[in-house]
Amino acid sequence: MKNEGRDQTKGIIWQQILLFFFPILLGTFFQQLYNTADAVIVGKFVGKEALSAVGGTTGTLINLLVGFFVGVSSGASVVIAQYYGAGRTDRVSQTVHTSLALAIVGGLILMAIGLVGAPLALRMMNTPEEIMPYSLTYIRIYFLGVVGNLIYNMGAAILRAVGDSKRPLYFLIASCFVNIVLDLLFVAVFHWEVMGAAVATIFSQFVSAVLVMAVLMRSQDSYRVRIKEIRIDRHIVRRIFRIGLPAGFQSAMYSISNIIIQSSVNGFGTDTIAAWSAYSKIDGVFWMTMSAFGIAITTFVGQNYGARKYERVRRGIRQCLAMAMGTAILMSVVLYVFGNQVYRLFIDDPAVITCGEEILRFLVPTFFTYVCIEILSGALRGVGDSLVPMIMTCTGVCLLRVLWVLIAVPISHQIQTLLFSYPMSWTVTSILFLIYYRYSRYMRGMPKKDEN
Repeated sequence: MKNEGRDQTKGIIWQQILLFFFPILLGTFFQQLYNTADAVIVGKFVGKEALSAVGGTTGTLINLLVGFFVGVSSGASVVIAQYYGAGRTDRVSQTVHTSLALAIVGGLILMAIGLVGAPLALRMMNTPEEIMPYSLTYIRIYFLGVVGNLIYNMGAAILRAVGDSKRPLYFLIASCFVNIVLDLLFVAVFHWEVMGAAVATIFSQFVSAVLVMAVLMRSQDSYRVRIKEIRIDRHIVRRIFRIGLPAGFQSAMYSISNIIIQSSVNGFGTDTIAAWSAYSKIDGVFWMTMSAFGIAITTFVGQNYGARKYERVRRGIRQCLAMAMGTAILMSVVLYVFGNQVYRLFIDDPAVITCGEEILRFLVPTFFTYVCIEILSGALRGVGDSLVPMIMTCTGVCLLRVLWVLIAVPISHQIQTLLFSYPMSWTVTSILFLIYYRYSRYMRGMPKKDEN
């Protein structure tokens, strides 16, 4: 088997994690830039109502549906990483082709759900009337092109599973620049407003899907894609779903809790909605960094667990936790100090900026309380344990946060009351993860020494 991926079962652990982490980080940075471009250009050239539609309500609904599939694709990534680490080339190929079949079918299903269900979902979220036309236009066009998004995400998951985090980065960079250029053309020049941003988004997603498929089809490794072999294998699907469905439901629960929070934010008026929309793009820098660490440790653990290098698994988790915690603290300081300047990239409205600064200064000092959730859930997913982490996350982060918003916010209708739900739920869930990781049968069941 020609090794085009990165073998993470050898070498200095922290170096292997970082060499894999940085391309993912840059990739997620360009993903964030990709998403932020719509918000910045629409906010500058159309107004705060359009910014609220593109960055707030529609983004939450898109994350609900697309995020579920991306969670499921993480199951495919773990299965491929374990087979790849064990050298089982036939199973790698079967999993790759089954995964792509799931991407196509899933994309068609999401397209139908998004087109039909968007108006009702937007109404249920108390979307203000002045935002509704923009929101409906953006989300319907977005879901027309969602198949390309899912094919890219699955293809990127396949490449990362075998240790290749560079080419997904290159594809994102290309599609990001396509999106920015088309945003400027369609919104600033053609004056298509929100429709222009949506068309630019789906076209650039199609570009990334074509690029990732071209690489997979030309590969000489075990994960090479042959169009005629794209079909669903029942055994592989069961294994993917066993790991991926809990991750998908976890992502969905995150999104549902965010929808409830967005509905509550909508009750504070357009200025707060716009400020929250811009903040969601600013703190996206933190989320993309933690997500990159989570993906890196999942692949690292998956390959080493498949190769039965158990002590290396443990050391990798500890080192990744330390790196992620240090990074979270550093980012909190930077965003706290320079948050005002960043806000001005999105909008010039003084009321929106003032509200946004209040949100940012409340939340960014608490980022460190989230780190254990991302790293430990990623590590546990790498060994195939995703059900209990999903239950803990849904209970600690989602359910607790929703209860707080539904009970506390009506009593004290202030934005600070709503914001407190974040650090509170992160802290509780992190404690649950630390306890579970310590006593998990997966971790305790691994021998103290590597088997080879």
